[in-house]
Amino acid sequence: MMNENNKLRKQVLARRDALAPALQHDKSLRISRTLLDLPLLNNCTTLLIYVAFRSEVQTLPIITTLLESGKTVAVPLTLVREKRLLGITIKDPKKDLAPGYCGIPEPEASLIPDNTIDPAIIDLVIVPGSVFDRQGGRLGYGGGYYDRFLAMKVPQATRIALAYELQIVDKIHLEPHDQTMDMIITENSVYTCRRI
Repeated sequence: MMNENNKLRKQVLARRDALAPALQHDKSLRISRTLLDLPLLNNCTTLLIYVAFRSEVQTLPIITTLLESGKTVAVPLTLVREKRLLGITIKDPKKDLAPGYCGIPEPEASLIPDNTIDPAIIDLVIVPGSVFDRQGGRLGYGGGYYDRFLAMKVPQATRIALAYELQIVDKIHLEPHDQTMDMIITENSVYTCRRI
């Protein structure tokens, strides 16, 4: 099963990486608008959202909009040795982020002491991934960081994944540790999968 999932992950990521930058931008814009128009966003005060890397759905405009609307916005910091994520609140993505784990934009280390957020107050987590299915199944990138974070740190939070339609497949064979999403937003559709 693992090999099958690795193969699927590689195929889908190759397709995603092949998307022209202008198309990535256009699709990301449509996904952002759909997310920001969700009524459930009004009820959220504290969110954790990934910072886009390579060909992921772009999130910096979303982060900026959420901050401007008065939300508390945390972004993940990867603790590689401990194999876990920390949520760190930011105020200005331009100043507060720097290349971190695997070159992914992460909060500056200087923010950790004062800006580490209590996961119990997070209402919503915006999750990246490589492959999704319509039932909310998700394949990440193989490290298990988000699976552990969602299961152990923020079980109360709503989980929304952002993806391009080309990342959606009929069915993923999930392992017991794989966490599912409540909603997946693509440029074409909103898949409501679980608890919402």
